[in-house]
Amino acid sequence: MNRKLSPPVLAALLPAALLLGGCTMIPDYQRPASPVPGDWANGVPTKTESAPVKAAAEGPATETVPASPAVELKWQDFFTDPRLRSLIDLSLANNRDLRVATLNIEKAAAFYRIQRAELNPTIGVQAVGNKYRIPEKLGDNGQASTVSVYSVNLGLASWELDFFGRLRSLSAASLEQYLATEEARRGAQIALVSAVAGTYLALAADGENLRLASVTLAAQQSSYDLIKATADAGIGSDLDLRQAQSQVEAAKVNVAAFTGAVAVDRNALQVLVGSPVSPDLLPGTFGAVTDPRGVAAGLPSDVLLRRPDILAAEHRLRGANANIGAARAAFFPRISLTASFGTQGPQLSDLFGGGTQTWSFVPQIIAPLFASGSLIANLKVSKLDREIAVAQYEKAIQVAFAEVSDALTLRTTLVAQREAQEALVVALDQTWRLYDARYQAGIDSYLGVLVAQQALFNAQKGEVSLRLAEQANLVLLFKALGGGV
Repeated sequence: MNRKLSPPVLAALLPAALLLGGCTMIPDYQRPASPVPGDWANGVPTKTESAPVKAAAEGPATETVPASPAVELKWQDFFTDPRLRSLIDLSLANNRDLRVATLNIEKAAAFYRIQRAELNPTIGVQAVGNKYRIPEKLGDNGQASTVSVYSVNLGLASWELDFFGRLRSLSAASLEQYLATEEARRGAQIALVSAVAGTYLALAADGENLRLASVTLAAQQSSYDLIKATADAGIGSDLDLRQAQSQVEAAKVNVAAFTGAVAVDRNALQVLVGSPVSPDLLPGTFGAVTDPRGVAAGLPSDVLLRRPDILAAEHRLRGANANIGAARAAFFPRISLTASFGTQGPQLSDLFGGGTQTWSFVPQIIAPLFASGSLIANLKVSKLDREIAVAQYEKAIQVAFAEVSDALTLRTTLVAQREAQEALVVALDQTWRLYDARYQAGIDSYLGVLVAQQALFNAQKGEVSLRLAEQANLVLLFKALGGGV
């Protein structure tokens, strides 16, 4: 239903509009209680009862263990290898996925400015020329005539007085969407930094495995050549020769496999960086790669609230909460103003002369009377959207907690595995040397040397894998805690 308001009624409404302009029907926002335990103890989640999490500005409810360095440090401080730092810098400048995330922020900001602009009046200029013919039956003295009307107006185009906060609720929802997009970009940056670090470490590990395979191939080839020479002289055993040959071929397979792995890692690194990688930025030996800084255990789970994906989920929850305010306001009347002031005349030359001024003032109120239940359904949809956003927010916290918990749990076991593997490599190296000495002395067959050498090579590969897993675990923990930007 449309009703025109008289100027006295409008004059009475304008002060109320100024007073109510900042009001909305958005429900009071309450951050959902944390669905995970309160903290971790030595990398294992404790069984403490979770309490409602306070807003970030208020800080944790109780005093807890200081936050992890990963939350506080920038990635430049966490990753200490200079080549890796250079590669991360290049990726942040060139990576296409991160560029898309940044453009999405600009897009969301533009949408927010559009929505925000609806709170303010739109003033424009309109120039109209209208020429029409009046037929004989309607004209004076039964004569047809032509009428020309030209006008230029400066006007206010249907400015809605936001009495019940509908526009402000929509603006608040748009703002939260923009902030969620910003957190998504920050999450994409953390993921990119972690991916570059992980690929760099994998390339260094595969390069080390290739070096070990090449050293093993050279040793196997040297032994084969020696045994072949003795066999050709009629001294060596043909069985020893065939065993040595089989080891040479097996070593060649390993060299080819790790050569391919290095090439694939290098291609993956170039895709992440977004440009060709200079050879001087590639890792050297795996032992020269600097370990990322460690992360302290005994963390409060409140640090998860700083993760970009959780912050983004909360912004979406706040946006869904704001949409409820807009749905509530839709039940109440909308009041809008349209006004113009200008000049009008029968000829273009008369527009700005005397006696041509014109103005119009059209206040309007639109009040819903019957909408077939659509307003109630729309309000229900907005409330269900909020419940969905709550579930998504809680799931984001649970996933983050599990990621950090797994990383902290694996950390101590990986250190123990790596130390045991290093001791195993030392023992197998001594075993291989003893078997080789016994073979050279003619005490044992060459089979003992082959078995010991294969066991040593496998143990060395295992040591490289565990060192890579240990470093990758720190990178994963760094990412899981949401630090580093």
